[in-house]
Amino acid sequence: MNGITTAADYTWLEERYADLMEAYCVTLVRGLTAEDLLAELRAEPAGRATGVAALAEPSYAVQTPYRMYVGATTVGDWALMLEYNGYLGIRDEAMLPLSRGRTVVSHFRNVNAVDHFNWYEDGTLRLHFEPLFAYHRDGSHPDELLTEMRESGFDLSEADDRDTDHHTEAAFALAHRVTGIRLTPELFETAEFTCGVATVPRSA
Repeated sequence: MNGITTAADYTWLEERYADLMEAYCVTLVRGLTAEDLLAELRAEPAGRATGVAALAEPSYAVQTPYRMYVGATTVGDWALMLEYNGYLGIRDEAMLPLSRGRTVVSHFRNVNAVDHFNWYEDGTLRLHFEPLFAYHRDGSHPDELLTEMRESGFDLSEADDRDTDHHTEAAFALAHRVTGIRLTPELFETAEFTCGVATVPRSA
C-alpha cells in the first residue's frame, strides 16, 4: 500500500466542499492521462475548468441519469476523475473494461447517504463495500485491506453503536493508501481539469 492518511486528514472536505460531500464520485485510474481517460470513456469534449468548485455548476446543468459531466486531471501516473452528483466511476459496466491492465479505485456518495468504495484490478472487482456498512464486503479479495481500512478510520464491527461519523472521509484515506495519491486542498483549488460528458453504460 502507498501513503498513510486517516479520516482526520480529510475534514477540510466538509469545511470547504460541503456541496460536493453530499453527492460525489472520485475515481483514480493508473497509467492514463486525463485526456486518455476521457477518450477511453468516449466522453464528448466540454472544455476546461480550474479547481474542483468550477465543476459544480456545469455538472448540474448538463447531467441526466445516463449522461455524466466529468472533470479529469493528471496526477503523477494517475488520472483523477471527479463528478458532482455523478456515479460513472462506480459503474462496473464502465470500470471493469477500463481496469484491464490497470488499477482503478473509486468511491461515491449520494444525497441519500448511499455510498460505495470499489477497487478494480485488471478487469476484476477486487473489493467492494459500502463505507457506511464497512463490515460487509465482497469482491475477489474482500478482506485484503482490513488493516488499512481500520487505520483509515472505518469501524468494521457490526454493532448498532459502531462509529460512522467520518466514514466518507475514511474512504478518501483508504483510496490514498491504495493509490498513493493524496488529495489536498491545494490540489482541489488549483487542478486544471479537462472536462467531458460521458454516457453511462446500462446494465445488460
